Amino acid sequence: MAVVEKGGDMLQGTLDMLILKALSLEPMHGWGITERIGQWSNAVLEVNQGSLYPALYRLKRQGWIASSWKTTENNRRARYYELTPDGRRQLAEEHRAWTRMARAIDFLMAMS
Repeated sequence: MAVVEKGGDMLQGTLDMLILKALSLEPMHGWGITERIGQWSNAVLEVNQGSLYPALYRLKRQGWIASSWKTTENNRRARYYELTPDGRRQLAEEHRAWTRMARAIDFLMAMS
């Protein structure tokens, strides 16, 4: 998986959810997505570009994001990605599933 903690530990199954979350505020290009995830996680999570783009293509095929070519703030041409209505619904579902899983793990870890 492309989402790794700086120490190298992998977080399974979170890349799609983090991409959808990053795009929930505004459309952005791939580099912007990696930067946003890094900023939000205080540089704990890094998204590898080699895994980001296959994930973006997969999310696009599923109809959860759309893309179009635009000019960046640096006057370069880049593909911008944005959430579709189905993507917003998927993000909500993934968030619910993540919350259930995190609560279960927290409960198990708190057991003595």
